[in-house]
Amino acid sequence: MKKLLAGTALALCAMSGTAFAAGHGVSACLITKTDTNPFFVKMREGAEARAAELGITLNSYAGTVDGDHESQVAAIETCIAAGASGILLTASDTSAIVGAVQQARDAGLLVIALDTPLSPAESADATFATDNFQAGVLIGQWAAATLGAEAANARIAMLDLAVSQPTVDVLRDQGFLTGFGIDVGDVNVIGDESDPRIVGNDITSGNEEGGRSAMESLLAVDPDINVVYTINEPAAAGAYEALLAMGREKDVLIVSVDGGCPGVRNVADGVIGATSQQYPLLMASLGIEAIAAFAADGTLPANTEGKDFFDTGVALVTDAPVDGVESISVEEGTARCWG
Repeated sequence: MKKLLAGTALALCAMSGTAFAAGHGVSACLITKTDTNPFFVKMREGAEARAAELGITLNSYAGTVDGDHESQVAAIETCIAAGASGILLTASDTSAIVGAVQQARDAGLLVIALDTPLSPAESADATFATDNFQAGVLIGQWAAATLGAEAANARIAMLDLAVSQPTVDVLRDQGFLTGFGIDVGDVNVIGDESDPRIVGNDITSGNEEGGRSAMESLLAVDPDINVVYTINEPAAAGAYEALLAMGREKDVLIVSVDGGCPGVRNVADGVIGATSQQYPLLMASLGIEAIAAFAADGTLPANTEGKDFFDTGVALVTDAPVDGVESISVEEGTARCWG
């Protein structure tokens, strides 16, 4: 993390003190998928703290549930009308939101996608995000290495996010399968794989109730599932409840992505075997800095070298490390966690 933070100034074009001090009279908007998921709560906290430091007025908006596209469009329209300098956006529907984003950019606003790239990614001025594909790869590699030779006989449940397959959903899903050693076919599409180890895909809406329901549905297809990929840790908690009800909680590997404090505790408690930790506070605070620089002199944020987005980092958290897969302990994950 220290290396990541040290490189931030370079990646953001070495924003000057003058740019940071130019926040007076500048306003920004943060639009998240919901205002209840701990990930987005921490994102809002990071944006609020940095905006206060820079003297920027921040207005926050969120959908009522993950997938509430209409509320996000309305929020963008409000931000345009209010004369905001920029928008930080985690899109529920990464394709359908593009028209509204273009309206904001045409009106002179800087639009930065946080965590979830738009489709296509260049529809936003920049993306600050976890490398979600790599987050999936890490948990896929860990699961395969943990199973060892038995990975060839795995029965895998894929607990995804939404029918619309937003980019973050696709990237994590396809990353996991790639890390596990499964041919994904079209890397841009969930569910087109033909590997017989995959029992099926179901959607969770990224919450505990959805995770439980999806797990129950897939267990009805194959009660011998022994590996569960989940889009995030709330979905993982729900999947565990379904397995517990069947007495299967001890012999199934659950892997996930987020790295929130409740999720890291679930790794410590054996609910989740490993999770890929991301850093939402950093995403949001850097986004506010980028809006401040843009408002001051039109500076645009730069991407991480070799990538088409600014990478805010990811680390695999587990207390059962495996050879060949870099990870950090639950203790270190707890020190870095959020929520």
